[in-house]
Amino acid sequence: MQLARIDGVVVSTVCHPSMGRYRTVICQPINDAGEEEGTPVLALDPHGAGMHSRILFTTDGSATRELVGDEHSPLRNTVCAIVDPARGQKQAG
Repeated sequence: MQLARIDGVVVSTVCHPSMGRYRTVICQPINDAGEEEGTPVLALDPHGAGMHSRILFTTDGSATRELVGDEHSPLRNTVCAIVDPARGQKQAG
């Protein structure tokens, strides 16, 4: 698993049938201090993480394909936990 920040949502008019049930997000890998590490990756998001949330994602492609129920799915990464949903969002008050 790797720590990342949600930087966007992917919108597509045409996609693989296995990608229809969950949204795909852009995940920027980060270190514990929140500094960017490496290039962004796409991940399936079954949890509904918000923009700029810190999340954990897995690169276990077989688990992702099992989640969507398609052994031929091109998906590889999945958001597996929301670590800090309020990170980067303004606090009320």
